[in-house]
Parts: sequence; C-alpha cells; structure tokens
Amino acid sequence: MSNEWPKNFTPREIVRELDRHIVGQDDAKKAVAIALRNRWRRQQVAGELRDEIVPNNIIMIGTTGVGKTEIARRISRLVGAPFAKVEATNYTEVGYMGRDVESIIRDLVETAIAMVRTRHQARVQTRAVVLAEDRLLDLLMPTAQVAVDDDTVERRRRTREKLRDRLRAGELENRTVMVAVPSRGGMPLIEIFSKTGAEDFNFTLPGMAQNTPFGSGPGTANREREMKVSEARGVLRDDEASKLLDMEKVVEEARELAQSNGIVFIDEIDKIAARTASAHGPDVSREGVQRDLLPIVEGTTVNTRHGPVSTDHILFIAAGAFNVSKPSDLIPEFQGRFPIRVELQSLGRADFERILREPDCSLVRQYTAIVAADRCELVFEDDAISEIARVAAEANERTENISARRLQTVMTTLLEDVLFDLPESGTRRVVFSAADVRSRLDGILANDDLTRYIL
Repeated sequence: MSNEWPKNFTPREIVRELDRHIVGQDDAKKAVAIALRNRWRRQQVAGELRDEIVPNNIIMIGTTGVGKTEIARRISRLVGAPFAKVEATNYTEVGYMGRDVESIIRDLVETAIAMVRTRHQARVQTRAVVLAEDRLLDLLMPTAQVAVDDDTVERRRRTREKLRDRLRAGELENRTVMVAVPSRGGMPLIEIFSKTGAEDFNFTLPGMAQNTPFGSGPGTANREREMKVSEARGVLRDDEASKLLDMEKVVEEARELAQSNGIVFIDEIDKIAARTASAHGPDVSREGVQRDLLPIVEGTTVNTRHGPVSTDHILFIAAGAFNVSKPSDLIPEFQGRFPIRVELQSLGRADFERILREPDCSLVRQYTAIVAADRCELVFEDDAISEIARVAAEANERTENISARRLQTVMTTLLEDVLFDLPESGTRRVVFSAADVRSRLDGILANDDLTRYIL
C-alpha cells in the first residue's frame, strides 16, 4: 500500500488489514477503524466546522500481550501517519512536573520529519543516482588541474565514458576511493542533549542553523574516509539526495502531517490512575501527571525547534491493564478526553494456535525465514504448533500471564540448540513434531522454578 496521505480506507478495509497481523480483538479493531475513518471524514468538511471536529480518543483495556500496542502501531503504518509511543510511568518520578510531556509532541514531529524526508528523497532518487555516479567518476578519474588541448579533453571524455560503462557493469565495485564524510567527533555529547530534551533550552550550537539537524550545519567538519566503490555509491547517493531536498518544505509538510494525522500511544495509563484524598504521597504525583498530560490531550500548541505544533487533532490512544485501578479512577477531565473505551480479551491456547498459524508475520514464518539464512528448511508439523500453544498457555497459568508475548520465549527456548548448531552442522532440514516439543519443553514446564526463569 502507498505511504502517501490522505488515505480513505473504509472501516471494514482497515479491520481487514489489521486481521492480517493481529488475531481477534474485534471490538478494538472496530473502534480504531472508525476513529481513523472519522479523521478522513473531517478533512472533507469545509469551513470553520472542520476545525471544531476533534478526534474521539480511545482507552484500550487489557493485560500485557493481548495486542494493544500492535493495533496502534499497525494503524499508523497503514495510513502512513507519524506515531509516538510513550509510557505514562515515565512521568511519575518527580511529582507534579514529571518528565516534560511536551517532549511527546516533539518526538512525534521528529518522526514526521523523518517520514516526509524519506518520501521526498524517493522522488529525487533518480537524479541523485546520476549525480552520485558523476562524483564516483571524479574520484576514480580526477579532473586535470591544468589547461589541456582539445584532443586531450576528448580523450579524457572517452576514457571517462568507458569508465562509466565499467562502473554500471559492476566491474569496479572493489576499487577503493577517498570520500569526504561529515565528522561525528562531537556527536556523543549532542546525542545526550537530544535524548534529554536539549531543545527545551532553546539554544543553537555554533555553526548550526535553526531547523538544521544536529551535526549537519555549515560548521560541520568533513573528513576523508577510504571505502570501496560499492559502499561509496550509497553514501554519495544519500548525500546528493539530501542536497536536492527543500528542507523548509519538508519541515512544513511534516508539521502539518503531525498536527492533522499524528497518533500518540500512551501505555500503562492505569499506573497513574489511582486517586486519593491525601495531599501527600505517590498518588498526588500520579494525579499530577494526568494534569500535565491533560493540556496536550485537550489541545494546545507546543513549541518545537521546527515551529509551533497544535495538538488539537492528534489522535491519542491510551492503554492499560487496569487490574487494580479502573478508568473511572482517572481524574474526570482526563476521562472526558477519552470517550471511547474498548476491552481487549485475554488470550488462551486456541488463540495462540491462531497467532502461530495465521498472521502474515507470525513467529513460525519469522523463524522459518531466519533458519533459511543458513540454507536449512524449518518445518513445524500441525500437532507441534498445537503443543507450542499448549506450553505457552500453561506457562502463563503457572507464572505471570504475559499473554501472546509468552510465545516468543517458548519459541526461543525450543529452537535454541538448532540455532546454535546449525551453521556448523550442515543440516538442510529440521522438522518439529509434537513429541519433539514435549521432549524439549515439558521438563522445564514441570519444574515451577525453571518455568519461572526460562519460560
């Protein structure tokens, strides 16, 4: 599917696409499908009314591993929308202020810029390839530095074209050239600032223009690096593509994309839902975090280093297990901004079998592809898949229930010896039967201590 926005998928089409990757959870899929369609519908409304239509934010209720995060992530990919995932518990450690909640929107904008930049680069790739090829030829056959006669110029031209033919034929891939690349000597410090919210300080490093990515401003030093033609081609192509971009246009388009189509997923919202009449203690901090998040969810303008970004039409999806607390424990103002609530069902053995068999990117297909890298065929008999599902379900019953996430642990344990020995064994086919699964896993499952630490 195309990554261009806007998309006009019907709710049924959205659910059908989600079904390819996520088993069950029909209510949650239906809710997000309607929410996405409503965003497209809003864009068809003319006049002032369009700005008054706000998203119906969603709270997903369900234990870990039932598909909450995957649903949110998949819909963002489906419609080509920027997506940011945060955990509410990251904002609980320092009382009312918590971590700077506006950093959520700044992260969303950076994601949008990366998406738009990739799209724009794709449009200039053909031109970038040609320019990169010319630069490679310059490196392989430097231009004469002194004046030459016409005959010499013509001979050099013919030689260059012959070199071009050899380059396109792949005959020069192992030739080495010296390529000027940006120096990253100062990046570790910059990355520290970036990850801790450097833009909150509203400063610009020397030699770095406003709205210019860290380390790519006019003051960035270059250094010569030796590399093979095969590697240099990609480096030069990306460099030329970047030069062809209008970054002001990229940033402006990305800001609009984030404002109109961004999706923010706030996980573990139940951890800040406890309420108390006490004026002291951790519950005050939790309520404070809700109040910090409230303006962002209600709709406000967040200042970023790329300009102001409105959150009025960003779709917020909150999620939590709500084992101890419940959505009604959230402060009323916060509850009111999440009018849609859906409960995701717990998963059992039958669901695990479907998860292993049906999704396009199921664990069975993933491990089959991984093993194929060592030129070996991996086969799971039908009863073996049933046994894997049984072991995962029983492990969840004996220990903490982490739902479908248990399948990854079970599969890793089952295939550990195969993956370790395969490169030297020369095995070309590995078949797992139900007996093989029981032989490998039942001993661990029978021992509660081993189950707790291995499965």
